[in-house]
Parts: sequence; structure tokens; C-alpha cells
Amino acid sequence: MTAQLIGYARVSTQEQDLQTQLDQLKAAGCDKVFHGKHSGAKEENRKQLEKVVEYAREGDTVLVTKLDRLGRSLKMILAVLEQLAVKGVAVRSLDGAVDTTNQSPTAKAQQALIAVFAQLERDLIVTRTTEGRDAAKDRGVKFGRKPKLSPEQQQDIRARHTAGESVRKLASEHGVGRPTIDRVLKR
Repeated sequence: MTAQLIGYARVSTQEQDLQTQLDQLKAAGCDKVFHGKHSGAKEENRKQLEKVVEYAREGDTVLVTKLDRLGRSLKMILAVLEQLAVKGVAVRSLDGAVDTTNQSPTAKAQQALIAVFAQLERDLIVTRTTEGRDAAKDRGVKFGRKPKLSPEQQQDIRARHTAGESVRKLASEHGVGRPTIDRVLKR
């Protein structure tokens, strides 16, 4: 069986365009491309990477556009690189940042440094996002889904439940599920 070039593409959000990475990997000659639109920090990314690792055979090369496509944490990137290395699978990035076919001490050190900077980038993104969210909260911006029931409706539900009306009846009248009524009553 001949060695394959296996592509892996990932974008972090549904709004980002995956097609650019797919086009680059196809142009590079990938025989098969795994992909997904999901955050590197989420479980789905781990599942897609497991598929890549499972599919790859000794002598194959996994190709990514950038090293951080393998994951957003240093731990995840290094774990994937190690899993593939154990199977005899090389990893290369189109931006030239990583090429595990070169196993010289200098190349290994460079790969470790790149992974460290990928982790730094992820940490900076998380910090900036958190700071932005906190600033928005300070300005009074509300996050999350809007409540199904207004404060007045919630007060009415509590009063009526105290007066003996059932959760089922209150849920039906307000067009919500019983768990929603239960949450209102617990507050």
C-alpha cells in the first residue's frame, strides 16, 4: 500500500470559512481530507483528530495548513503529534512551521517551540475574549438566551403555585415545559 497524504482542516466557529483550508489541502495533493467546523477546545475536535489518527498508516503524512489546526492547547497538539509519531506517520504544515519528517534535534526543538507559541496564542485569545465579555457585562450587556418568561410571569407562577396550582397546569398555560416552571419555583 502506498503512503497517503491526509489533510486535516478545522475552523473554530460556524462563521469562519473552511473552504480556504480545504482548497489549500486539495491543491497540495491530499488523498483524503478530514474536516470540521468546531472549536479546538471542544469534544468534536478530539473525535475528528481520533479519526485522522485511526485512518493514518505507517509512512503516511498528515498535512494541515497551520499547526494550530491540530488543536488549540499545547497538550492536545503534542499528544496528536506523539500518537502519529508512534504509528510512523509524519506531520507537515503548509506554512512550513512543522515537518516531523525531519527528526534532527534542532527540528524537534523548533516543533516544541511552535507548539508553545500555539498555546500562547490560544491563551491570549481566551484572555482577550474574557476581558471583552467582562467589559460588555460592565456596560450592562446581557448574554445568553432571553428568558422564556418575563419577571411578571415568573412572579405570577410562584404565587399561583403557592396557592395550589400544579406545575403541569402552569406549564401548559404559559407554553413552556415543566422543567422551566421548576426552575422558576427554585429561584
